Amino acid sequence: MKKILILANSSGGLYDFRNELVKRLLERYEVAASLPDTVKTDLLEQEGVKIIHTPINRRGVNPREDWKLYRAYRSLLAEYRPDVVLTYTIKPNVYGGYACARLGIPYITTVTGLGSAFEKTGALLELVKALYRKGLSKAACVFFQNRENRELFHSYGLVSGRDALVSGSGVDLSVWQPMPYPQSTEITNFMYVGRIMKEKGIEEFLAAAEALHGEKVTFSLAGYCDEDWQKILDEKERGGVILQLGFHTDMHELYEKCSAVVMPTYHEGMSNVLCEASACARPVIASNISGCREIFEDGVTGYGFAPRSADALKEALKKFLALPVSTRAAMGRSARDKMEREFDRRKVAAAYMAEIERALGE
Repeated sequence: MKKILILANSSGGLYDFRNELVKRLLERYEVAASLPDTVKTDLLEQEGVKIIHTPINRRGVNPREDWKLYRAYRSLLAEYRPDVVLTYTIKPNVYGGYACARLGIPYITTVTGLGSAFEKTGALLELVKALYRKGLSKAACVFFQNRENRELFHSYGLVSGRDALVSGSGVDLSVWQPMPYPQSTEITNFMYVGRIMKEKGIEEFLAAAEALHGEKVTFSLAGYCDEDWQKILDEKERGGVILQLGFHTDMHELYEKCSAVVMPTYHEGMSNVLCEASACARPVIASNISGCREIFEDGVTGYGFAPRSADALKEALKKFLALPVSTRAAMGRSARDKMEREFDRRKVAAAYMAEIERALGE
């Protein structure tokens, strides 16, 4: 049986967003996953995935730690001897891809978003580009989740071989099913879902909450602090501005209770949160950027607004607040319809299977 190795930076991300592909791989191949955490490794192991623990510092560039990661990947590849490797997110793409290239192992890379890496300037930006160029140099295929990321990589000459575009990770329509829209006209609950960090737009969300919260308008946050925001969040909660919901491994109940999901992010590959919320028939209010705008239709399934602008976000929220419940519910139904037409995860998994078979010569 041929062996597939997955290099990723989150067991939750692998299980929640790529499990359709994992299960299809397990039907035909031996599958192992190199992961830095244990959040959902037990669920992956139950399915038959071999788990290999590999620590990753997800934030920033530290030459010593990154060199250790490259050496860890190289040792793992030499020991496990996979037939094909799948890499996801920046550091597995860069250091795992480079290790595969050096050892002559076929690998397929997925650019899940740019993060803050391409907001750097000067020598730091040149370093980021050089690292990507090395990591992607011999990839059998590079998957992109939105056109802007793909075009940027081509403009910098970071991709020289085969590449393809997919609808993000897609959404599992059997897991994320449409829910009846809340019929109460008394409360509108805007919910932020994601890591609590500047580049996800937390400053803009808090500013909008400060301006618009009240007895009939609530602002809740579901996610964990990826940066030092806890003191500010606690102050806002004590003042009645926000409600902290914490990190949840199952979001169904929270999506069911919310009126709309708010995504003020600065950059995305393709927002899994927006896909899940839309599949649950919830309107979304999101930054009008690549990685979000593909998911919503302005005025039909939600509203878009200019990123990095608290005023633009507030105006979008005000437009939503002016809508009757029936119109909000119709937006949610349209959001679900769009997911069924364009974001079925089975189609994404099929695209990966085709490239894996091609890399294996099957």
